[in-house]
Amino acid sequence: MIKFTCVGLFSEIIEAYKSYSIISRAVKNSMAEINFINIRSYSQDRHKNTDDYPYGGGAGMVLTPQPVVDAVNSAKDGRDIPVIYFSPIGQTLNNEIAKTYSDYKELILLCGHYEGIDQRALDMVVDEYISVGDYVLTGGEIASIVFMDSIMRYCSGILGNDESSSEESFENGLLEYAHYTRPEIFEGVEVPSVLLSGNHAKIKEYRHHDSLQRTKKHRKDLYEKYMTKTEITQKMNKK
Repeated sequence: MIKFTCVGLFSEIIEAYKSYSIISRAVKNSMAEINFINIRSYSQDRHKNTDDYPYGGGAGMVLTPQPVVDAVNSAKDGRDIPVIYFSPIGQTLNNEIAKTYSDYKELILLCGHYEGIDQRALDMVVDEYISVGDYVLTGGEIASIVFMDSIMRYCSGILGNDESSSEESFENGLLEYAHYTRPEIFEGVEVPSVLLSGNHAKIKEYRHHDSLQRTKKHRKDLYEKYMTKTEITQKMNKK
């Protein structure tokens, strides 16, 4: 089982995610645990405020250090648990990173909001930074959901079929092949005949070729990287 503790301001977002499809089953079947600690609960301000204007001026508000540090320390409860903060300065999330984190038993995900968190708090509690992409989100809870979802796909039993994740896009450096289902003919367009043949070797060959062509068309960067890696491997095998 993998356990996540999200530390943020908006528990409703995380609670909604926990009730969703495969993740809901994973939580119900004790394959995953997702908890939430509200930063506001640890504010020592009499009005329970958690943000203030930034020193030096500028737009927006900044989360104050005290409630953030206390909330994270409460989540750790004296234990050595990695604390991840979602920020553009972190390494960009990909499949390899997700696989690495899927081996962890427990993670704390610090979710920022507004213009961010006082740097002193980050320096005190954050172990690792992760970016989910070069764009801006309204809050770290959204990023944490992306992060958790990418990780749990690699946790045994959560998908129900461990082969599901092994054939996804990026898994072997290529985009995933196209999928088809009933009916065999839709508005005059037929399903590729090889998929109806029952010849699993031919189907595997077709799907690999389709993955190559789709990657070449839509993600030339991935295609060129894959072909370079393939050429190097072939040369090494000839030695």
